[in-house]
Amino acid sequence: MSVKIRLTRRGRKSQAIYDVVVADARSPRDGKFIEKIGRYNPNVNPAFIELDEGKAFDWVMKGAQPTDTVRAMLSYRGVMYKKHLQVGVNKGAITQEEADKKFAAWQEEKLAKVEAKKDNLAKDTASKAKARKEAEEKVKEARAEALRKKAEELNASAEEAEAPAAEATEEVAEEAAEVEAPAAEAPAETPEAKTEEAPEAKAEETPEAPAEEEKKEE
Repeated sequence: MSVKIRLTRRGRKSQAIYDVVVADARSPRDGKFIEKIGRYNPNVNPAFIELDEGKAFDWVMKGAQPTDTVRAMLSYRGVMYKKHLQVGVNKGAITQEEADKKFAAWQEEKLAKVEAKKDNLAKDTASKAKARKEAEEKVKEARAEALRKKAEELNASAEEAEAPAAEATEEVAEEAAEVEAPAAEAPAETPEAKTEEAPEAKAEETPEAPAEEEKKEE
């Protein structure tokens, strides 16, 4: 029986996660399996890999063939490199102690690379967040400036509209003052007419006085 190490899918649509299983090569992808040895979640960065490396190594040494995706995962976790060293030990090319030292050194180097990647991702996320915040602030400032200019234009338009109305009001007030001025001067002529009549009355009375005096003398 040929055995494969492969993935079986589970999870909801567009958010699938996978189990790493050892199964008969003839069984369907999501069918029965012999043993579950890990989980894989590609929806995060870096991808989440949970793997029982001891069991994976045992199955690989027994001849189980991983699929391309699972092979990449096993290489990432050092299982394939450990197999390579163990084959060398079995052939007598190196001792078990040397193989263990090489594998420990590889693990340290790999761990450093993973931590560096995580740091870079965190810095990149922070820089993107900062750039996004700055862009949002610029957009807000641009909107505020546009609103300020619009308000200034509206105020200027309102002042321009009020200026002709004020001029018209002043013209109406001046015309009203001109009309009221002659009306106020007209009653002042009446006393002059009365004063002119008074001397006429006295002039008429003056001739009558000599006539009365003549009668007295007679």
